[in-house]
Amino acid sequence: MNKGLLVVISGPSGAGKGTIYSKVIERTGMQRSVSVTTRKPRPGEEEGVNYFFRTEEQYQQMIANGEFLETAEVYHNYYGTPKAPVFENLQNGYDVLFEVDVHGARSIKKKYPEAVAIFVMPPDFETLGARLRGRGTESEQSLKLRLGAAKRELAKYEMFDYIVFNDDIGQAVQDVLDIVNAEKRKIKNNIEAIKALLGQND
Repeated sequence: MNKGLLVVISGPSGAGKGTIYSKVIERTGMQRSVSVTTRKPRPGEEEGVNYFFRTEEQYQQMIANGEFLETAEVYHNYYGTPKAPVFENLQNGYDVLFEVDVHGARSIKKKYPEAVAIFVMPPDFETLGARLRGRGTESEQSLKLRLGAAKRELAKYEMFDYIVFNDDIGQAVQDVLDIVNAEKRKIKNNIEAIKALLGQND
C-alpha cells in the first residue's frame, strides 16, 4: 500500500484558499485534519469532529510532548494540529489536506518535508485588494496591513512547491487536483507497486 499524501494549501487572506480547500475535499474525499483548541465548544460542535477541546494546561503539555505538527495562538486561544492522527491516516494510505497560514505551512514542512505545499494567490495584488475590500469588513488601514502581509508571505515562495493563481475558482480547484494527481504518479510514491510488478517484494 502506498503512503498517503500530505497536502498543504496556504496563502493570504482573500486568496480563496478556504473555498478551494472545501471543494477539493468534496471532490476527492481527502481526509481533513481535526485541530486541537483551547476555546470552549460552540453549540453543535462535537469532540473529535469539529475539534479536540482541551484546557490550556493540557494544550501546553501537548506542546511540551512535541505532539503538534503546527500550533498558533489566535485571539487568546490556541489551535494546533496533532501529529498522531495525521500520520496514522498517511500510513494507512489516506491523503490528508490542510488549510493553514504560511507560518503553519512552514511548521508542517519542517516536521514533514514530504508535504506538498501549494500557495494560492489571485493573479495580482490589485485583485486581492479588491476582494478584501469587497468583503466590507476591512478598514483602509486593515486593508494595507493585509496586503503588506500578503507580500511578505509571497516573498517566502521558496518554501512552497507550487503556486496556484486563483482567477477562476473552478480552474484553481482543477489545478490543485492536477497537482495532487501528479504527485501520486511520481516514481518515489509508487516504489512498492513497481517492486510488486517486478516481483521484487520481500
